[in-house]
Amino acid sequence: MQDKVTNVLIVGVGGQGTLLTSRIIAQVAVQMGYDVKVSEIHGMAQRGGSVVSQVRYGKRVYSPIISKGEADIILAFEKIEAARWLDYLKPDGMVIINNERVNPLPVMSGKVKYPDEIHEKIASLLPRTVIVDATDIAVRCGNVRAANVVLVGMLSEAIGIPAEEMEKAITEIVPAKALEVNLQAFKEGCKLLN
Repeated sequence: MQDKVTNVLIVGVGGQGTLLTSRIIAQVAVQMGYDVKVSEIHGMAQRGGSVVSQVRYGKRVYSPIISKGEADIILAFEKIEAARWLDYLKPDGMVIINNERVNPLPVMSGKVKYPDEIHEKIASLLPRTVIVDATDIAVRCGNVRAANVVLVGMLSEAIGIPAEEMEKAITEIVPAKALEVNLQAFKEGCKLLN
């Protein structure tokens, strides 16, 4: 068992599966015998607002909150949300970004413009940035809502969680009617970092 605490920041907007993802990661950590703390922030989630989950696990974890500059990985379900939370990433941390655009209210109202190529700008600043079309992969697996589990597959590879442990957690957490699609999405995600 590792002594250091692993910090995973999961960011997106309402309806993208950030909370389900944090539950899967927490379940895996429990299965592996780690102490786990989870914190969730829902900002107008039902209206496409920002949703953030923080998962911390290790031999002993004292706080559920990830401090700025301490996230090992940011798992971003939407491009602008990735940019919004970058100051939480460790200098040598990794960002996995779903290449999906969800217009926030100021963009929809025409007050501001969505930043062009925001994900490419992030990648130019941070060498450990991976950009993926997880939504497209989820559609090919059979359900657009499985994009979060494609990202879970990538996360599993990035932080070295055995696939069988993650599959066990997915089976525990995901409803039976969506399980087959989600397990396929997870496997596709794992392939992306191999």
